[in-house]
Formats: sequence, C-alpha cells, structure tokens
Amino acid sequence: MFKLVLGKAEEPEIKLPTSTGSLKNQESSRKTSISALFYCDCVDHNKLWEILEEMGIPDHLTCLLRSLYTGQKATVRTGHGTTDWFQIGKGVHQGCILSPCLFNFYAEYIMRNAGLEETQAGIKIAGRNINNLRYADDTTLMAESEKKLKSLLMKVEVESEKVGLKLNIQKT
Repeated sequence: MFKLVLGKAEEPEIKLPTSTGSLKNQESSRKTSISALFYCDCVDHNKLWEILEEMGIPDHLTCLLRSLYTGQKATVRTGHGTTDWFQIGKGVHQGCILSPCLFNFYAEYIMRNAGLEETQAGIKIAGRNINNLRYADDTTLMAESEKKLKSLLMKVEVESEKVGLKLNIQKT
C-alpha cells in the first residue's frame, strides 16, 4: 500500500492499492498541499457566472443563483457604531448547501485551465499519471521532482490569481 495524505494532518488517509513494485522508484516523489484561503470570501460573483456558463450549467439555473446573490448588501457593527451599507460582490453564502458546489465549480475551472492533465509531471499509479488529488477545498499536487512540482504549482497559482483566488501552500 502507498499512503497519500490529503491536506491537513487531521484529514483521513487515502490508501491506494498498487501493483507489486510499481512505486519502488517513486519513493523520492514530492508533494505539496494547497488550499484556498477563505474560499467563501474569494469567489467573484461575475466570474462565477461566466464559469458556470462555460461549464455548461443551464441558463435558468445560473439565473436562479444570480437572483440569490444580486443586490446583497451588508454593514459592519463595531464598538463605535455601524458602517454604511456596502454592496457584496464576492463570496458564497457560508452555511448554504450550494456554497461548496459553487466553490467546486470555481476550483474545477482553475484546475482545467492549469492544464495539469496534459503535463507529464506526476507519479505513476496503476499505469496512470497522477499529479493531483482533491477533496473539498484542499488539493495535493504530486510530482517526481521538486522542479516538476514547482511547475505544477505555478500553473495552478497563475490560474487561481486570474479568478482572484489566493492559495495557502504547505510543503509536505
């Protein structure tokens, strides 16, 4: 068995069965974990609507989602009173059952545009090249060398920045 730990230490291990000896030469492979910082606060609404359209979500569903998010306003209460009302243009509703799904569309868009499937970086498992594992807002990138891992990470980071998402990077 080869163990890969996703994201943070408290998350469960995923054990991948492998054929005998298929990972013998990959013990020096590298991995890094990344997660979106404050993912609920970073999703740009206008970009989200574009992503949903590009990913083939029917217009009537996107329209329903837009109606949930359009015209949102907030104020902040401090020890000195409350602020003026301001428009909210980013973020998904915390606690809403749709929010993880909406963020996952955002994350999937990033990963597709990063072009990780076309790259040769990764580790071979059962004859397939695997360079990323994802769970919720955590992603583990894997490569056989630090140089290739940095290349994968740069691709994801560039695409993330294009949609306004900041990454939290942890080397393991």
